Amino acid sequence: MRRKFFKLIVPFFFVATISFCQDADTLVYAEGQILNADTKEPVQARISYQSLPYGNKMGVLNNTTYSFPMFDKVKYSIVVEAPGFSAAKYMLDPAEANAEKKVLKNIELTKGTSVSGQKLVAGNVIRLDNLIFQVGRSKIDEESYSELNIVVNMMKENADMVIQLEGHTDYEGDAKENVKLSQARVDAVKQYLASKDIPKKRIKTKAFGGSMPLSRENTPEGHRSNRRVELRILEN
Repeated sequence: MRRKFFKLIVPFFFVATISFCQDADTLVYAEGQILNADTKEPVQARISYQSLPYGNKMGVLNNTTYSFPMFDKVKYSIVVEAPGFSAAKYMLDPAEANAEKKVLKNIELTKGTSVSGQKLVAGNVIRLDNLIFQVGRSKIDEESYSELNIVVNMMKENADMVIQLEGHTDYEGDAKENVKLSQARVDAVKQYLASKDIPKKRIKTKAFGGSMPLSRENTPEGHRSNRRVELRILEN
């Protein structure tokens, strides 16, 4: 039986050397290009990925393409960020590998860094960066209303749009309590949108707690980036 050993190097933010062993015949790779959605030209981006649900295996790339092994036949999340573009986030499933044992996914980035002005296509994920909650609570700060009102207008202008609000906390504390808090927060956002005459049937919710952090840095900034609500477009 042929086996391969891999060394994973994570550049720029931290460097980790991890040895994995898996049968070469069963190993699946994720591969793709990062493209400008308008011009279809390559975009230099920061590409971070991690195994789900706990991020036991992760990496960071800085390139116009990505390729990484998907160990243990588990799903991986991938986040792509580039200056001047909206962040994109996808889940890659090894079950979707082709005959060459590759999961191929080109990721197109759209211009803009806020909810307004983006191409609103199914699969896009929009991070609500200006959504503020009181620490450890689900009460929405009034400073968040302006961004939520942009979402309201977006959904009124796109009457067929269905979204999913995805809640995330940092990974500190009790995991079950973090899931409950992230659910309470997306429920609060859903209630706000519904109060502005957006039908609740067009708003799905999902809570991840601290299982999908954007950063593993044990700093206030790292934890702050993990506490977020993201808007995934399901239909439009």
